[in-house]
Formats: sequence, C-alpha cells, structure tokens
Amino acid sequence: MPKRRRVKQTHSLEERLAEEAKRLREQAELLPHGPLRDETLRKARQAETGSHMSEWLRSPGLLPPT
Repeated sequence: MPKRRRVKQTHSLEERLAEEAKRLREQAELLPHGPLRDETLRKARQAETGSHMSEWLRSPGLLPPT
C-alpha cells in the first residue's frame, strides 16, 4: 500500500484563505466587467467568508458572527 503524502502547513487556514481572497480581488481588478470578473469576486467573497467562519469556530467564546 502506498504511503500517504503528508504536507505540514506553515500558515493557518485563515491566513491562507485571506491571502487567496486578496489575490482574487487583485485579479478581478484587472479583468473587464462581465461574468468572469463577477465569478472571481464571488470566489474572493467565499474565501473571506470561509476565513471568518474558521476564525469564529476556533475562538474560545464562540461569539455569533457579525
């Protein structure tokens, strides 16, 4: 049986999602208005939401999202 490849993450999930959202927003600014730009911005919002949700779930007090 082949060994499973394991990767040690150097940044937290929240950091990686925030970086991805930033990269997608910068990419969207270079695109002309249209469906491709809208899709890129939607993906950026999803990454930001995922980052906030993960951060919220890891918080010790589990306060409701703002």
